Amino acid sequence: MRLAVLPGDGIGPEITEATLRVLEAADRKFALGLRQERHAVGLAAYEKHGTTFPEATYAACRAADGIVLGPVSQVDYAPREKGGINVSGEMRIGLDLYANIRPARSREGLPHFGRTPMDLVIVRENTEGFYADRNMHQGIGEFMPSPDMALSVRKITAQASRRIAEVAFRMARSRRRKVTAVHKINVLKVTEALFLREVREMAKQHADVKYEEQLVDSMAALLVRDAARYDVVVTTNMYGDILSDEATELSGSLGLGAAINAGERHCMAQAQHGSAPDIAGRGIANPTSLVLSAAMLLDWLGTRHGKESFCSAARAIGAAVDRALASPQTRTKDLGGGLGTAAFAEAIVGQLHSA
Repeated sequence: MRLAVLPGDGIGPEITEATLRVLEAADRKFALGLRQERHAVGLAAYEKHGTTFPEATYAACRAADGIVLGPVSQVDYAPREKGGINVSGEMRIGLDLYANIRPARSREGLPHFGRTPMDLVIVRENTEGFYADRNMHQGIGEFMPSPDMALSVRKITAQASRRIAEVAFRMARSRRRKVTAVHKINVLKVTEALFLREVREMAKQHADVKYEEQLVDSMAALLVRDAARYDVVVTTNMYGDILSDEATELSGSLGLGAAINAGERHCMAQAQHGSAPDIAGRGIANPTSLVLSAAMLLDWLGTRHGKESFCSAARAIGAAVDRALASPQTRTKDLGGGLGTAAFAEAIVGQLHSA
């Protein structure tokens, strides 16, 4: 299996190296046959090629079996017309990675900030909504009719709503068989009605899965009060982005949040957090998010290609991370431990070998 590895910006190269160290250990243990192809993106690519996302790198991603993307600093990029391409957004659209899947769960022994433990997955539509860089065929979804007026267009389609709902219900069948659709239909009466129409129709086709709906503002509050009541949450792009960060932070830390961007033919592992340039190069970044995202990528590859060894490797990496996080002696500094990025990766590798 070929993996296109894009280290990204800020702490990206550091946590990517840590993740690859874990993947290499899993590769040896489970005989996965992984091949890594590293390509520069972001600010490093811009310095050399005048673009943050060279076409040759994009072609390598299209040809790869899976992609590992480190955090990127798109807010620091030049305008798009001058080469400042948002790598993540470009691939989500170009490779049709329509499902952003972000689990959030609390862990025994690790402090969490919600009132109840949680074990949920937020399934977020990834290609439209209020995200202006990915909802138009030409141009972006924001414009200014006058210097003192700015408008933003929200795109919701039946096709995108239907397929993200299908992902959510299919996932719920392998978990606790409950789906919660998050919306704001009391205000956005047309676009939310279209989204909910498709989700409700999918619910009818999955009568064995309990279905409910929740307004996005009350959902934000309920994640704090009683996150244990939720299993699979399905929602549109921006709501999912915000709620998944909230849920992951409540579960213990944003640095623990795994994520994949998946479509029919491609899948990209991506840390849930940003590039944290303020701590870049110091060797203290917590690599857990990208490590667990890479494990999710292995599971996706295993499921898609019928390779149980990949699914077993994904489970083993998740279990190794849990065991490392269970002890303060093998946690990173942001979680009250003393380990840096590389040392924590070695702790995970040690847990993999000892299992």
